Amino acid sequence: MKKNKAGYVVILGKPNAGKSTLINVLLGQKLSIVTSKPQTTRKRILGILSEEDYQIIFLDTPGIISPVYLLQKKMMEMVEQSVGDSDLILLIIDVASDPGGDKTLNDDYIYKMVVKSKKPKILLLNKVDLSSQEHINLLLSKFGAEKEFLSVIPISASLSYNMNSVLAAIIENLPEHEKYYPDDVVADESERFFVSEIIREKIFEFYKEEIPYSCEVIIADFKEREKGKDFIRAEIIVEKESQKGIIIGKHGVALKKVGQEARYAVEKFLERPVFLDLRVKVRKKWRSNENMLKFFGYSKDN
Repeated sequence: MKKNKAGYVVILGKPNAGKSTLINVLLGQKLSIVTSKPQTTRKRILGILSEEDYQIIFLDTPGIISPVYLLQKKMMEMVEQSVGDSDLILLIIDVASDPGGDKTLNDDYIYKMVVKSKKPKILLLNKVDLSSQEHINLLLSKFGAEKEFLSVIPISASLSYNMNSVLAAIIENLPEHEKYYPDDVVADESERFFVSEIIREKIFEFYKEEIPYSCEVIIADFKEREKGKDFIRAEIIVEKESQKGIIIGKHGVALKKVGQEARYAVEKFLERPVFLDLRVKVRKKWRSNENMLKFFGYSKDN
């Protein structure tokens, strides 16, 4: 009789390596927000893939950076906690921006959390569609010879290329264990969390430079209604009055546009109509305020 396998798999990499795209493709649905800007993911997001004889609990994590301010330090603490909670590590290298993998593997945090870790590791060479077969073959030989990783797999997360190989490698190296979650559970976060993430994704898409990084989104009110649309009031938190003005825009046009696009995406995610009310509030230097970061969910306990 075939035994069940189940375990926690953490996905690590530099910003924009393709971690969130990968987890969305493997799960077959969008849980992690994806934008072209680095450091979009701030909190670890747990996505669950259940089949008859296995369950993979993916931990999508913020891109690994050298932290400058307190928020970034909290993000790296989440990464470290996720590694500690995991049974298997997936490390992604973006071969388009890091052709030899040196920027990734020589990073102090990655060296400490991945290379030095005794946990089983799989290396994924992402965005191979933007490289040459000759170069990928060289990388496969290089990393295969080092024997640091159980498998080295070339992939393109955006094109869903070689996903079966990734899944097979994960399943092979999962421990034998009973399932941790019921088969119909795909995430451990509430609808409120995912709605706030969708709004934050739209902020990343619509605004430039520092603005998206200075924003946090909290759901102040979420009312499900039997008749009529659900009511959601969200607060966009910024650090400066000038940022509030940029978010709102002249005559409120910018905020209205963000609200429209966010509402479409929220309705698609929830599969029901909503009324979305967006407000902008200033909380000075929230990214460096321990109490506010804890309130926003940036702590090791989250």
